Amino acid sequence: MADTSQQAREWGRHVVPPPRDVGAALAALSEEDLLRLRAIARLRARSLPPGTMSWSDLLHEAVLRALAGARRWPAGVPLLAFLAGVMRSLCDEQWRRHRRQDDLPTSHVVVADDPERACAAAEALAAIQRLFASDEAALKVINGLISGMAAEDIRLHYDMTAVEYDTTRRRIRRAMLRHGLTWSWP
Repeated sequence: MADTSQQAREWGRHVVPPPRDVGAALAALSEEDLLRLRAIARLRARSLPPGTMSWSDLLHEAVLRALAGARRWPAGVPLLAFLAGVMRSLCDEQWRRHRRQDDLPTSHVVVADDPERACAAAEALAAIQRLFASDEAALKVINGLISGMAAEDIRLHYDMTAVEYDTTRRRIRRAMLRHGLTWSWP
């Protein structure tokens, strides 16, 4: 019985491998391995969003994170494969940041790359404003939304209660659906 309880204690311990010396491993890399690292960084940098990082920045950031211990080098993984994985992760991180920046509303004035889309948007906006020309509350909400204001800001700016704002939004939505106008606010 004593053997089984000792065995259970042994299994219960978390075995933490000693940290591997990334600096020493980097210093021991051959010229060929360094060229491979540069080639991997160049290849990965091609897939980065424009204007974010150069291949050398990507390589240096991967090495820095490995040296600082922000990325742990697992046992049994070759250093080149580990650093390639860190670079891949950095590229994914850059794309996530890029997508978040694209998702943020910049302003209500958007320069369209496609003049046809800009014309269609202007026509749709004019149709919406004509539809609600006699509804002062709806025009206030629509103009606030076009300006990029949040619901709370619109309510405060136009001195509306939450119930008035919600009722107006429902009225706008129903009227637009009735008239076949679809919309999507950023």
